[in-house]
Amino acid sequence: MQKQPPASMLKLCPNYDKEDGLDTVLEVPIPEEMFTNMGSNGLLRWQNLRAFMRAQSNDGKSSSSSSGSSSSVSRLSSGSRGEFSALLKLVGSPLIPFQAQSDHALTRPIRDCSIEASTAKYIVQQYVAATGGQGALNAVSSMYAVGQVKMIGSEMSQNDGNVQPRGDYEVGGFVLWQKNPDLWFLELVVSGFKVSAGSDGKVSWSQSSTQPCHASKGPPRPLRRFFQGLDPRSTSNLFLEAVCIGENTISDEDCFVLKIEAAPEILRAQSSPHTELVHHKVWGYFSQRTGLLIHFEDSKLVRMKTASKGNHAAFWETTMETAIGDYRYVDGINIAHCGKTSVTLFRYGGKVNHKRKIEETWTIEEVDFNICGLSTDCFLPPADLKKDPENGGDHGIVS
Repeated sequence: MQKQPPASMLKLCPNYDKEDGLDTVLEVPIPEEMFTNMGSNGLLRWQNLRAFMRAQSNDGKSSSSSSGSSSSVSRLSSGSRGEFSALLKLVGSPLIPFQAQSDHALTRPIRDCSIEASTAKYIVQQYVAATGGQGALNAVSSMYAVGQVKMIGSEMSQNDGNVQPRGDYEVGGFVLWQKNPDLWFLELVVSGFKVSAGSDGKVSWSQSSTQPCHASKGPPRPLRRFFQGLDPRSTSNLFLEAVCIGENTISDEDCFVLKIEAAPEILRAQSSPHTELVHHKVWGYFSQRTGLLIHFEDSKLVRMKTASKGNHAAFWETTMETAIGDYRYVDGINIAHCGKTSVTLFRYGGKVNHKRKIEETWTIEEVDFNICGLSTDCFLPPADLKKDPENGGDHGIVS
């Protein structure tokens, strides 16, 4: 993965209402490109940005003017604001099916293991060394990251052939907080729409501009973004339970491939009365040259349950592939600073075969560790949290 050119993120917005007024601090830094697209001059951009922030804080409904374009404009080739918001949540804040582990050992005994499992543990040890070593990773109790995203999508194609994203890119930014390691909070803003997600160690939850806050099924789970080169310790603990299934070449780089599957009890816990999680598999591709994780992939299959007999079952398959690169040391820890995630949604079964693809190019602009004053209160879910969703929204199902 090639290094991305530096991008400028806007953290402060000038106060155009009062000439001597203080600048406004943005909760979520946004790319200057996004701010530029909000209007033809500074005053109009400020008014649209302020309207957007007020809409988010008041009733969760973003203003169509906040992105500087008509609400009729199709974003990510979606058919509505609600569909775009659902796609944004699917791509921007997906979860991994395994609970976060706070194991500081970062190792497992290789006795009584299969050759595939013991090989995986050895590869993880090389990864720990390549990302800074066990001492450096265990010294981290919290982290903060600011990043930029660009997204592009395809329409929902009514066949199972090849689909490619097209149209204009949607730009945005995100801020991510984590506290060792099952407390986390994400805010993502793209083209005037906002997604928030988090975990307080007891429940994982998410909400968006057009959808109320709801809890994810099953125990709390970590955000997928942490495994895209941002959190080496959680990545190490995840793949300690994996098996090595062979070798592969990714972008001219020879890699060891590690695989882990969600256990049946995890699948049952994350299913709902209307959906059955059939499988969720994760693969990690570790460079044989550097020991670093350069490609991360997961695939999830959900069966839609039908009340009437005789109907063919419908399935949603979601595949996410992330190329990871531009590793740089931050306080002794080797962190990936750019990547590209491709998401393929495939609905099949019965009389319906639909497929769509969305791509997200992301860069990390700022990372810091061991944040002073970051208490557990920062990770509390919203007061209007709804538990036990039954509509399958946690599984990336987009109507």
